[in-house]
Amino acid sequence: MSFGRRELLYLSALGTVFPEMVRSVLAQAEQAAPKFSQILRQDLESQGQKVEETVAIAADFGPASVSPWHLHPGAQELLFVSDGRLTLEVDGRETRIINAGEASIIPADTAHQVSNSSTDLSAKGLVVFSRSAKDKPLLVRVKR
Repeated sequence: MSFGRRELLYLSALGTVFPEMVRSVLAQAEQAAPKFSQILRQDLESQGQKVEETVAIAADFGPASVSPWHLHPGAQELLFVSDGRLTLEVDGRETRIINAGEASIIPADTAHQVSNSSTDLSAKGLVVFSRSAKDKPLLVRVKR
C-alpha cells in the first residue's frame, strides 16, 4: 500500500486537528456536568433515627399565604425555599426567615407554621418528610 501526496496531507492534517477536537469535546463534557452544593446536613430528630418512608412535596405560597399550625407525627420535615422568602415559626425556637437557596429542619412531632409575609410576591419550595411510621397521619392540625 502506498501513500500519495494527498493522503499524506490528509494524515498530517488529521494528526494536527484530532487532538484539538478531543480537547474540545472533553471541555464541553466538563462544562455540562451538574454542580452540587450541600444546603443542609443534620441528624434526624425525635424519631429514633428510623425512616420507613420519604415524601417530597412542591410547595407554592401565594402572597400573604399562611399554613395552619400543625405537626407531623413521626415525620421530620425539611423545608427548602427555591424562590422568595418564607417565615418559619417552630414551638420552642426563634422565628426564622428562610431565603431562596436556604433550608431548615423541623423535628418530628413539633408544632410549626410557615408563612409568606410578602403581599405581592409568591414563594416556592420543596418539603421533604422523613417518616418513621407510615401508619401515622402525615399532618395533624394544632389549635392555637
